[in-house]
Amino acid sequence: MDVTGIEIVEDRTAGSLADEGFLRIRRYLLRHVHADGSRGAPYACDVMSRRDVGAVAVVLYEREGRRVRVVLKEGVRPPVWLRRTKDLVQPDAAERLLITEIAAGVLESGDRGAGAIERRAAAEAREECGTALDPQAVRLLGAASFPSPGVTDEKVFFASAEVRVADAAPVAGDGSGMEEGTRRVVLDLREAIARRRDGRIPDMKTELALLRLADRLGYLPQLDAFVDELPGELRARFAPPGLEEA
Repeated sequence: MDVTGIEIVEDRTAGSLADEGFLRIRRYLLRHVHADGSRGAPYACDVMSRRDVGAVAVVLYEREGRRVRVVLKEGVRPPVWLRRTKDLVQPDAAERLLITEIAAGVLESGDRGAGAIERRAAAEAREECGTALDPQAVRLLGAASFPSPGVTDEKVFFASAEVRVADAAPVAGDGSGMEEGTRRVVLDLREAIARRRDGRIPDMKTELALLRLADRLGYLPQLDAFVDELPGELRARFAPPGLEEA
């Protein structure tokens, strides 16, 4: 069923401990150690974390000639919706219930060793986009990134996989309330990038993944053209150096 809103049943903040729940908060008093052995002034630092601090984000795409389509998901994101309850210094232009983004999920305790990132990417593609995927079809998409290093120690690994859009099954989700009502969204790559840049897709990791995918495929969003379509001089000038797999 379509989700039309979110309501707070209970606010459990008061009395909750910082080291319980899905997200944990570590409240430190830190100080810098200098090269000469001296110490700086102590300062407070809160670190938001989980038991497993890694995550994988995977952009699924289909390429037919010069047309590239990407498979995204659209679902509720309560932290964004609940911004409406705050006195924001810069109010949001729109109250967002549904957020469009690429498939992503946290690494779990068993996601260790060679091929673990690819296996987790395949699992998230199936849960969030209804796309069955062989982990061997997953390619890492550049180096991992820290999305908000001043607040959290989360590290996101990026990946891509070529799929057949027509082969997708209904989106099953992982059974949690967070994924109730999640649906698949298929867009041309150029349209997805445009929506990210004008704010219709507000998710930061999605923009990064889409632009990395464009680089990998040799697509230039600014010109709406592939590198191999350009004249020789421009082709040499705009050819991306390529992304190292990490």
